[in-house]
Amino acid sequence: MGAAVSVDSPVIITIDGPAGTGKSTVSQMLAARLGLDFLDTGAMYRAAAAILIDRNIDRQETGELISAVLGADLHFDWSQDPPTILAWDNPIDHRIRQADVTAVVSFVASIADLRHHMVRKQRVIGSQHPRLVTEGRDQGSVVFPDAAVKFYLDANPEVRARRRVHQLAKRGDVVDLQEMCERIVKRDRMDSTRSDGPLMCPEDAIRVDTSTLSLEEVVDTLERYSRERIASMLDGP
Repeated sequence: MGAAVSVDSPVIITIDGPAGTGKSTVSQMLAARLGLDFLDTGAMYRAAAAILIDRNIDRQETGELISAVLGADLHFDWSQDPPTILAWDNPIDHRIRQADVTAVVSFVASIADLRHHMVRKQRVIGSQHPRLVTEGRDQGSVVFPDAAVKFYLDANPEVRARRRVHQLAKRGDVVDLQEMCERIVKRDRMDSTRSDGPLMCPEDAIRVDTSTLSLEEVVDTLERYSRERIASMLDGP
C-alpha cells in the first residue's frame, strides 16, 4: 500500500459507472490506499428502495416515499470500515443488497425530487469529509463537478453479468447468467435515459475499461492516475 496523500490537502475523487464494474470494491480499496474516506452513494439509493418495499409504499406515491426517506435521516456510521448506512439510527447494510431491493433501485433512483435530496446530502458529506473517494453514477457529472480526479469505470455487459452472478452465488443466490445480462442492459438503459442525474461519463473523467483487468490491476491504475493528478495539483501550475 502506498503512502497516504498529503494530510492537509482536501481532495475528492469520483468514480462513476454502470452496475457490475466493481465501483464499490475498487473505491473502497483506493480510499484505503490513499488514506481517504469512502462514500458509497449507491447504498443511499438502495436504502431508499428498501424503505419503499418495507413500508409498503406504492410506487406511484413518490411524495410518501420522500417523506419516509427524510424521516429515516439516512446517514453513515463513519467509525466502521467501510462506513455502514443507517436509517432511523439502525444499520441496514444487511437489507440493501437483497434481490428485491436490487429489482427496484433503478426506479427509485429515477425519482427527481429524491435525487435532489440525495445530492444535497452527498454534498454535505463532501464538506464534512473533504478527503473522499465517492462512487456512484452522477458523482463527477452532477454532485462534485469540480472534483480533483474523476474516473468512469466500464465493462461489457456479459462480463458485468458474470461478476454479479458470481457475487450472488457467494451469498447462496442462484441467478441465470442470461437473465442477469438482460437485467444489466435494462438497468443501463434506465440509468442512462433518466432526466435527472443520468449515468454518463464526464468529459474530464479518465475512462477505464475493467473487462479484462483484475481487481488489483484496476485499483493500481486508479491509484497511479490519482497520485499523479494530486501531485500536479500540489506542485501548482
